[in-house]
This record gives sequence, C-alpha cells and structure tokens, in this order.
Amino acid sequence: MESSEDDRFLRLVSERGDDPLLLEGAVRAARGRSEMVAALPEEETRRHTRALLRGVLTALVDGAPGEDVLRAAERLGSDRARQGVPVAAFLDGFQAGRAHLVRTLIEDGRRRGVPDALLLDGVSRIDEINTALVHRMVHAHRVAELEMARTTREGRVQMLRQLLHGEAVPVLAPLDPDAEYHCVVSDVSDPAVAAGLEARLVAAGPGLCGLVDGRFAALVARLPAPVRTGPLLVAAPPARPGGVAPLYELGRRALRAGAAAGLAGLRELAGLALLTVTEAEPDLGGLLAGGLLGALDRGDPFHRELAETALAYLDHGGRIEPTAAALHVHGNTVKYRVRRFQELTGRALLDPSGGAAVERTAHWWWALRRWLAAARA
Repeated sequence: MESSEDDRFLRLVSERGDDPLLLEGAVRAARGRSEMVAALPEEETRRHTRALLRGVLTALVDGAPGEDVLRAAERLGSDRARQGVPVAAFLDGFQAGRAHLVRTLIEDGRRRGVPDALLLDGVSRIDEINTALVHRMVHAHRVAELEMARTTREGRVQMLRQLLHGEAVPVLAPLDPDAEYHCVVSDVSDPAVAAGLEARLVAAGPGLCGLVDGRFAALVARLPAPVRTGPLLVAAPPARPGGVAPLYELGRRALRAGAAAGLAGLRELAGLALLTVTEAEPDLGGLLAGGLLGALDRGDPFHRELAETALAYLDHGGRIEPTAAALHVHGNTVKYRVRRFQELTGRALLDPSGGAAVERTAHWWWALRRWLAAARA
C-alpha cells in the first residue's frame, strides 16, 4: 500500500501486534467457542494464539504470510491432533480468534477514521491469510493423525507377533488378558486382501489382526459364519492371549495341510486334525500306499479314477448316492468302481470285522491321499 490512507491502516495493524488485550481477547474467544479447546491448559491456547496472531498481523504488513506463521499453523494442527482435538473443534477455536481480530481492527479503525473501504480491503486480506493457514493446519492435523494411527497399530501388531511367538508381554488393548480368543492363521500376504479379512473378522467381535511371519493372523473373540470359499483360514479353539502360541503353531501346520489338500474358506483346527497329522508324515503315508495299493498303476488313468472314487467313498461314509453326487456320476458307476478297486487290491474298503474298522479306514484314507498326490506330481 502506498497512499497515506493505507499507511493509517498499516500503523493500526502494527500497533496491535504486541497488544496483550488483543491476545487475551482472542484466547477467550477461542476457548469460549470450542469446549475441547477450553479443556486444554489456557497457556497452551495462549502459546498458539500468540504465534498465529503475530504472524497474521505481520502478513498484513508484508503482503503474504511468512514461513514463521505457516510453521506456527502446522504446529497448531499437529499439536491438536496429538491432544485428541478433532479438526472441527480446533478450527472453531481458530475462527473465533480470527473473528475477534477482525472486530477489533474494524472498531479501532473506525475510531481513528480509517475509511470503511480500506477496512474492508484489510478484512479481505485477513481472510486470504486465514485460508492459507487453515490449509496448513488441516494438512498437519491429518498427517499427525496418520502417524499416530500407524504407530498405535504397529505397537499392537508387535504385541500380536510376540503373543503368537510365545513371548511374555503385557496384554494391552484391544485385547483383554482374561478373555479368550480364537487364533486364526492364513497364507495371505497381500496387504489389501489382509485388510478385507480383518474387516470381516473384527465385524464378528473384538480382536487384533496383522501380518505375522509375513502372513495374515488374528486373535478374535468370535468367528464369522463359516464359508467354503475365499482364502483358507484355520481357526483354533478359544484361549487366553498368554496361551495362544501352541495353537498358532498347530494352526500353521494345519494350514499347510489344508492348502495341500486344496481347501478354502474358514476351517476349524480340530476338524483338520487327521489331515494335519497325516500330511506331516509323507513317508509313512507312502509306506501305507505301497502296502495297500501296490496293485494299482499310477500311470493308468482308470486306476487313478478308481482311487479317486474310493477316496470319495470313504469321505462320504460308504454311501453311494452322496459319493456319486460329489463325483458327478451315476450311483451304479460308483458301485462298479468300488467293486473293481476292491478286486484289484484284494481288500474291502469298509470292513467292520475284527474290531479295527476305524484304524483300517484311516489307513485306506491316508494311503489313497498319498498315492493320488504322487500320481499328480
């Protein structure tokens, strides 16, 4: 500004730069407008208000906000985020302080005879400065919120890792040391897919999720409804956080077995017991296959078909129609294949005699799985 009238406005602004009454009025306005700002120590509000007020008045004289006032705005936004004050609450306080500044300058200007047009121009410039400061404050607030959320989450995921690895650590929120949680493991390593699984699991009840050993894992109070589609998840019975480490290891073993079997969806650990144990001893399964299925040729497609039918027959409790439905064939086809399988092997698939039916059935099931796995390799 170059005219003498402009100089009158600049002198007015310069004189109020260190005015304690203007500062205290702005502090009272900010605290009176926002309950959350008022809950902070008064000196905390005064510290930020002093820096911003001086910066705004200096910017009016210089024509644009300098780095000092922009950094002060960033500190305000960041500090309020770390103090738990939402954006809307601290902006309410900031705008109340701005309104007090504008009223004071207009009242003083009119008393001194500063033309209204000049005062209006000054208010417009204050609003331009105000907009620049608000942008800095909101951005800094958001950045601080994201940093705190990341830090909090990293701490919680670290606790999850330590609990699953059996380390003695304090059990903190969101877990309760006296509550019981299902340990859920998966082979999912994609963070985007993991986020979807987390949303599904925590929707069923409180819990803690994260990537452990490079794969998604969780401790959840309740399990969602079981499904048989999507990534394979293995869920252990509920246990207190301090006792989940053995279940985590069992779950990982069951997960490997379930993945090798082509399973999908949410599965209970106990339901995978036989599969887990047999998958862990491939050599023993190979011995059973050699003893029970020596008459079958892995290179013969018909023999592989017979083995697949025999395995499905065992999986469905020796019932013809469910086996046929699972294989998408006629019941007579199942009967024929089972008969031919038993003729070739020289043994009955289901033989209740001798008091060892369960053991024999388990041996058949194990041998067939290993034989077919080797045939597909």
